[in-house]
Amino acid sequence: MSRVVVVEAAPDAVSSLCETLGIAISVIEPLPSGGTRLILNNSADAEKIRQDKRTKLVVGSSVRPPLYVSRTRVPP
Repeated sequence: MSRVVVVEAAPDAVSSLCETLGIAISVIEPLPSGGTRLILNNSADAEKIRQDKRTKLVVGSSVRPPLYVSRTRVPP
């Protein structure tokens, strides 16, 4: 099972749901399409979210924002 869940909800709503259910979040990422990509610490917690938000799940692939790489100078 995957630890990744993509939900059609704001990141604040998803993080408060996880807090209510006692689920630890590994990574939470807002998507440009308006949803939230959520990576949990284990697949059992991901299944809890899938059961709770079954009508709000995004099925299939979703577009993620590009990775931002800082272009700072490395000190000598």
